[in-house]
Amino acid sequence: MSSPDQESRLTQRLLLTPAVSTLLLWMIVPLVMTIYFSFIRYNLMQPDASGFVGWSNYEFFITNPAFGDAVFNTLLLLGSVVIITVTFGLALALLINDPFPGQGLVRVLLISPFFIMPTVNALLWKHMMMNPIYGVLAQISVFFGTEPINWLQDLPLFSVIIMLSWQWMPFACLIFITSLQSMDKEQLEASSLDGATFWQQFRYLYLPHLARPMSVVIMIEVIFLLSVFAEIFITTSGGPGTASTNLAYLIFAEALLNFDVGAASAGAVFAIILANIVAIFLIRMIGKNLEN
Repeated sequence: MSSPDQESRLTQRLLLTPAVSTLLLWMIVPLVMTIYFSFIRYNLMQPDASGFVGWSNYEFFITNPAFGDAVFNTLLLLGSVVIITVTFGLALALLINDPFPGQGLVRVLLISPFFIMPTVNALLWKHMMMNPIYGVLAQISVFFGTEPINWLQDLPLFSVIIMLSWQWMPFACLIFITSLQSMDKEQLEASSLDGATFWQQFRYLYLPHLARPMSVVIMIEVIFLLSVFAEIFITTSGGPGTASTNLAYLIFAEALLNFDVGAASAGAVFAIILANIVAIFLIRMIGKNLEN
């Protein structure tokens, strides 16, 4: 006879089976299909001319003139947005941490950009803020007597970085605000009575306390920022040239503009490998923070 504990564990596994099976099918089937297509010649314009080509798709994708720019732009965009959102998100969290009139309303307004859809975010910045004729930034330039900047043409990647930073900074701010609520107020008061300055408190009290939330924010942002597509597609279409092309947009261009599913699948496998390398590094970093 089985013990009650064994029956309980069996019941738990049976209840989890549908969810786990669905998740595995949702993840494994597309992954296997992507790997399969990466080893065959498959062009949407010539679906009958398919066949096994080995590593040719990988070689073609890696030797693509736009590949180097795409990898560089992906990493530059990723690093820039993470640094900006963590820095300014932490600054805003510290600024609105102490009670003041209207604190709840300010927090809601600060967090609201995170709930805007990527496409809406891109259209908002493209037409309302960065349009060189009637955009808000153009009107500010005219007010100060300077020539308006055509942001999406002259500074395409920087423009995308601004859009993404504006959208993701509220997420970092929200996590940091939540973490600051659990700080030991007596410790802060004691340090103030001992004559500690704000920067000393920031270095020795705030930063150690926020180390874990920072790691979590960085990991989540990296996962999503590696696959940024909507903002680039809506605003710059990867241009001018390849100035704002990242890996996600390059894969899209190979699959749906050049109709080369094989090369696009090879690029997707490369992107998966890159994402896993970054994820492993971040998980180890978070693990060290949790041990300390």
